[in-house]
Formats: sequence, C-alpha cells, structure tokens
Amino acid sequence: MAAEGFPVRVCCRVMGVSESGYYAWRTRPPSARALRHAWLTDMIREVHTASRGVYGGCRVHAELTLGRGIAVGYGAVAMLMHRAGIKGLPGNHRRRPIPQVPTATDMVDRLFARGGPNQLWVTDITEHPTREGKVYCCVVLDVYSRRVVGWSIDSAQTAALVII
Repeated sequence: MAAEGFPVRVCCRVMGVSESGYYAWRTRPPSARALRHAWLTDMIREVHTASRGVYGGCRVHAELTLGRGIAVGYGAVAMLMHRAGIKGLPGNHRRRPIPQVPTATDMVDRLFARGGPNQLWVTDITEHPTREGKVYCCVVLDVYSRRVVGWSIDSAQTAALVII
C-alpha cells in the first residue's frame, strides 16, 4: 500500500504494524529460506526447460533428487512450481488394448425354450471374494424346468469346475 502512494504511517496503522518494523523489514536482507527457494526455483526452471516444458512436479522432483542430488521434498517442488507458474504437460493416457480372447460359438442359437426336461443345460461361473482368496461357483441349470441340475465350488477356475 505504501508503494501505491499512501502514507506509511496510515498503512502501518491499518495493517497493525509499527513504522520502525516496516522500515526494518525493507532494509533486512532476504532470509536463508527465501534464498533457497529462489535458488530452487531457478533449478526447477532449468530442469523444466531442459525437458522442453514436458516435466511436471513428479519428474522435476525426481530429476532434482536422483539426477542432481539435491535434497528437496516433493511438496516444496510442487509449491515452488505453482508460485512460479510452471506446469508440465498432462499425461498421455493410452488405452490398453483389449486382448482378443477366443469365445465359444453359440451352439443354442439363442433358443432357450425347450419342450421337455434334459434337452438343454446351461452353466454359469461366478467369482466370490473371501478372506482366504477367491472362490468360484459353477451352477448347471435345466432350461426347461429352470432348476439346478448340479453345482460345484473350487478355488480355481478350470474346466473341472464345469464338468459334472
């Protein structure tokens, strides 16, 4: 406020500080923390420009600590980058390719209605997480009566689980 032309006495009264404290602050040399922050900001700018503006906080921190041997925390790097307006490029989130898993052919042709019992059985496997690991449950149903023909439980999802 004093730099904007207001009287120092009024500014100090409004801010609740003494005039002597204000003048002592103006002539005081920068603290060790301020000097370290200025030096670290220069190092961060150097690393960021060397990466052509790609590196964000994590990579800049890794380069400073692992590459240059400077003991600095990630929070300090992130804070100084934010204060200096330095940002990295957003990450390239690549889509993972979906594996081409061979699927069985439709042997029923989606005709699930049958005229009598034991003409068509269908099965399904469900996975149930437990404290001791996963458990797989297989149930075989008769399409005509919609009743359970058989079921089995195993800790591995193998062909033996489905065979009755």
